[in-house]
Amino acid sequence: MKFTLRQLGYFIAAAETGSITLASKRVSISQPAISTAISHLEGEFDVQLFLRHHAQGLSLTPAGRTLLREAKQLVKQAEGMYSAAADISHQMRGELTVGWFSSLAPIVMPEVVQSFLKAFPDTRIRSQESGQEGLINRLREAQIELAITYDLQISEDMDFLPLATLPPYALFGASHPLARERTVKLTQLAAMPMVMLDLPMSREYFLALFIRERLKPTIPWSSDKFEVVLTMVANGLGYSLVNVRPRANFALDGRRLHRVPLAGDPPPLRIGIATLKQLKKTRLAEVFERHCQELISDKYIPGMAPANPTLPRRRR
Repeated sequence: MKFTLRQLGYFIAAAETGSITLASKRVSISQPAISTAISHLEGEFDVQLFLRHHAQGLSLTPAGRTLLREAKQLVKQAEGMYSAAADISHQMRGELTVGWFSSLAPIVMPEVVQSFLKAFPDTRIRSQESGQEGLINRLREAQIELAITYDLQISEDMDFLPLATLPPYALFGASHPLARERTVKLTQLAAMPMVMLDLPMSREYFLALFIRERLKPTIPWSSDKFEVVLTMVANGLGYSLVNVRPRANFALDGRRLHRVPLAGDPPPLRIGIATLKQLKKTRLAEVFERHCQELISDKYIPGMAPANPTLPRRRR
């Protein structure tokens, strides 16, 4: 065999990112090293793996797509040897690729990853963030092994292990007239300007909260970035509905935010672990799942405030 697993890893990174530059950043190696590895594989197999598009990156040839499937399988088999060795030595080694729902990632991911690496220092975690649709696609394409996400339209080819419940709440800037209410009804919000967290499936969930009350929200603003939504709300452009509860009640510009529970017991989202049914879990993935089960629950979610904090009484 005149090629290495490392060269295959560089090829996979280039194929998945469609760019020598992005592949270089992903695997923390120089661009010439990526190009050399690809050229070596093309020479070894006597095929062209990529079409090079000037200023537009790379696209796989039919031969490249075939080799990509085989390369992923070979690399996964090689990583399985770490799991086998771990079973013998009782040490956990290897790399795990985890997907994170984009609004959960900045809050939940750091503590989960840091505590796992502390418990298993010979392992590596590679993270990818996306909305629900992107995570499901990446699971199906074996780009990630599991996803920390919500129970939003989980399809029949997926398993979902629930960890904690996140009820929705209204989010206001400090000057909003409803900011200091103990609870708020959707009937009070429908006519007010809303800043929508505009992610596929998340958007449908929030709209459904109004539909079940036969209401229609007023949405002059939207963003697919959670941090942007928070800052817009903090600056008085409108309220928002969200499920995650950052411990800090401030937007990135330092302005204050106020969380107010929704009245009427609206349906919550569940945070959990999604996996592809047909993909056999590695031992490392199973250990990571158990770690998440031990760390995440309704009593405690990393990076989040309690579900029902003591609320200040509204001043009359």
